[in-house]
Amino acid sequence: MSKTIHEIMKVSPVVPVMVINNADHAVPLAKALVKGGLKVLEITLRTDAALESIRRIKAEVPDAIVGAGTIINIETLNAAIDAGAEFIVSPGTTEKLIDAALKTGVPLLPGVADPSQAMALLEKGITAMKFFPAEAAGGVPMLKSIGAPIPQITFCPTGGVSQKNVNDYYKLPNVGCVGGSWMCAADLVDAENWDEITRLAAEAIELATA
Repeated sequence: MSKTIHEIMKVSPVVPVMVINNADHAVPLAKALVKGGLKVLEITLRTDAALESIRRIKAEVPDAIVGAGTIINIETLNAAIDAGAEFIVSPGTTEKLIDAALKTGVPLLPGVADPSQAMALLEKGITAMKFFPAEAAGGVPMLKSIGAPIPQITFCPTGGVSQKNVNDYYKLPNVGCVGGSWMCAADLVDAENWDEITRLAAEAIELATA
């Protein structure tokens, strides 16, 4: 039985946000992250290699929970699900996209940047959301402010989250996990430095939960 979005958010404290330019890097990258303890992976649909990367990780890295990010319309929603994405993440919301996503039954993490957007999704029964772009949208103070009147929402802040502030976000009571890309930076992937990626993945867990 597939996990709910809330269950997925509890698997790892940090979700790597992965931009993969070469599908041949997908499996070794995923294995390096999983080895470091990060099992929930978000592949952003920003490159031509993204959908193939999801297919390969789904087939070859059984310990990973692979999802698709940058879902911005019904076309990308359907493409991600066809590729085997186990959850979907959007940077923002439109009623058309959210309604279509809910009909699929695939776990959904829609993006919001303010209380009004969060309340609109809450009306649809959605209680797990991506807070994006986290730092630009007010960061930790904004999440604290939203959490006071709307405590039933659990967030995954993404965008500007780094080694320096990951713990500040993760320790908030309304944060289930955080999204970040520093452990799978483009230069490390291009250099195929899988050992360093594994080290940074393990370190990310320690930093978040310190």
